[in-house]
Amino acid sequence: MGCCPSRLPAGPAGAARPVRSAEIVEIADATPPGQAAFAGGRSHVGTRRPEIPEDGEGPVRPVRLRPFRCDSFPVTNARFAAFVAATGYVTVAERFGWGQVFAGLMNPAEAAAARAFPGTPWWRAVPGACWHAPEGPGSGITGRASHPAVHVGWDDARAFATWAGGRLPSEAEWEHAARGGLDQARFPWGDREPDDTGFLPCNIWQGRFPDHDTAADGHAGTSPVGAYPANGAGLHDMAGNVWEWTADPFRVRSAKSAAAARNAHARQENQRVTKGGSFLCHISYCYRYRIAARSGTAADSGASNTGMRVFYDG
Repeated sequence: MGCCPSRLPAGPAGAARPVRSAEIVEIADATPPGQAAFAGGRSHVGTRRPEIPEDGEGPVRPVRLRPFRCDSFPVTNARFAAFVAATGYVTVAERFGWGQVFAGLMNPAEAAAARAFPGTPWWRAVPGACWHAPEGPGSGITGRASHPAVHVGWDDARAFATWAGGRLPSEAEWEHAARGGLDQARFPWGDREPDDTGFLPCNIWQGRFPDHDTAADGHAGTSPVGAYPANGAGLHDMAGNVWEWTADPFRVRSAKSAAAARNAHARQENQRVTKGGSFLCHISYCYRYRIAARSGTAADSGASNTGMRVFYDG
């Protein structure tokens, strides 16, 4: 089980109110993102050092990539707001009427009253939670224009990417970009493991998960994009902050019966590979902020730690 919940069979009753264009023009405009270009050619996906082999992190598989580009940052609230203002798009969470919210980000009384997810009780099903109300009614994104947009489902991510003139990446493209020229590196910066005090190269959990976050890096929850150093290709937040969608269906390459059962479940939920981990990851629990780490997430699922990044052909 990862830091993200399984999909509930049904959400709370009610529907989120889609945000109106007049409400989002108040969000500060964001500087257009920079991009990194990759020449393509031979690369690989996976690792020789799987930490969670049941996720299908290994083995290493050679791939050949076409030239591609990607944004230097995850999609921000400001960019997503511009997309909604231009198109009138309504996200999956808004259509469903609820979103998945980490309880530690909520008012304690509201968290106690909200429905908990089986197996991951630190997650709550919150009516009205969506990209412009990340913690539910009463919350908002004022002051968070440069934070990554969250509660973004796979269909939402594809719609935004198309509007932006791009697409979602393959898992192989995402890993190639995350390495930034470091062959077989565990993290975008190399192999040094983050700690809870002195070496804080990305936005992940510090402390004891899930009930004590020291926020030693200055961030509890999402952080502004670019708050941490870039990798060798100039890409920020390829580890931590928010999970990022890929185009690929989730599948574990193994002949073991457990893998077959997991793959069947992934097909049933239309799971897609998400990469990069989030602010909720920690070596003691969800050790998935490594480049080769991966998670299977239902395409119609979004959460307060799930966002996206746009890739482009050529």
